[in-house]
Amino acid sequence: MPEFESVSFPGVNGTTLAGALDVPDGDPLGWAVFCHGFALGKNSAAASRISKALAEQGIGVLRYDAAGLGRSTGSWEDGSFTTKVADLHNAMDFLRSSGRPPTLLIGHSLGGAAALAAAGSETSLAALVTIGAPFRPSHVAHLFADELETIAAQGQADVELGGRTLTIRQELVEDLHSHDLRDCIESLNLPLLIMHSPTDETVGIENASEIFNAARHPRSFVSLEGSGHLMPEKDQTTRAAAIIAAWAGIYLQQARAEGS
Repeated sequence: MPEFESVSFPGVNGTTLAGALDVPDGDPLGWAVFCHGFALGKNSAAASRISKALAEQGIGVLRYDAAGLGRSTGSWEDGSFTTKVADLHNAMDFLRSSGRPPTLLIGHSLGGAAALAAAGSETSLAALVTIGAPFRPSHVAHLFADELETIAAQGQADVELGGRTLTIRQELVEDLHSHDLRDCIESLNLPLLIMHSPTDETVGIENASEIFNAARHPRSFVSLEGSGHLMPEKDQTTRAAAIIAAWAGIYLQQARAEGS
């Protein structure tokens, strides 16, 4: 049975990020980092179930909470897309420092956009997976579109997201709009798997098309038909993990052989 380890590591702005390592039995095929979506956390259905299922198939996974979520210190309101990308690098640095260099990067929703932004400068990676990712980080702003005028006028506003009240600041809105991922995707020199539901009502399927069209080969697309954006369905997360393990396996094997 895979084991579970609670870990922590430094984040940006002096924060400490709480993480979980899903550790396979025996010698892992590789190590992955899972970057969760906007305000979701490491224990969201997609992050926890896919990570645990991958560990059962021999791939170790680090998932972690952004600042201000779960047991991570700091304030979520102080975060931005820029800090999300920086903390993704911090997570990969943590794995390396513990003797587990990450060879697979997985990002869900806005975490997928962060993975696309971060992957190009991570030399240990062998493959990249996005799940329900937006082509533009600014796409997230539609979640609080009704409050954008208030945020602009007052500098911030409280918004109900995912069953919790969060403060959205104008700095976050501006930061989301300041990032264009096209160059990151076009210059990406990694095998890329794009997973997306054609009926995703939060991040439309056209985002997957834009990412796919901008990316180089080898690139693959898998339709997660029947899945909701947050992937609350266990059969969908089980299926996604099986596909990721099968697709990434050859690249992780090659990376392990080259590193041995």
